[in-house]
Amino acid sequence: MLRLSTELEKNIKADGENAYPNECCGVLIGEVDNAGVKTAMSTLTIDNAKEDSEQYHRFLITPEDMMEAEQSARSMKLDVIGFYHSHPDHPSAPSGYDKDHALPFYSYVIVSVDKGKAQILTSWELTDDRSDFKQENINSGGGTH
Repeated sequence: MLRLSTELEKNIKADGENAYPNECCGVLIGEVDNAGVKTAMSTLTIDNAKEDSEQYHRFLITPEDMMEAEQSARSMKLDVIGFYHSHPDHPSAPSGYDKDHALPFYSYVIVSVDKGKAQILTSWELTDDRSDFKQENINSGGGTH
């Protein structure tokens, strides 16, 4: 399960709308409890580094941006617990490309953006054998956790 405050959900949806018709991307920073429940405490927007002609259906987080995200999380005494991106004019379900570039453990939040307006937000976790994604429950609402 992923705990995601209403405020952070709004941030992700706003990033998706601002990037439309391209994909947005970013990092979820938070903590994981002993039961494996992830709580997002902050989001970090990342500039999509994919070449301009591919940004409408792909995103890229560079190693430098990932290092910066890790350092930011560490400075807050937290961890990178996942990533988010948008699917412009497509459902909020992971693509084959998403699966090929994902790692187990992390939450992968996807927001569908239809004609510039954010719609459904879902979260996914890659199985340990990397064969498929399973949908992850989102516990949302309230302020920042």
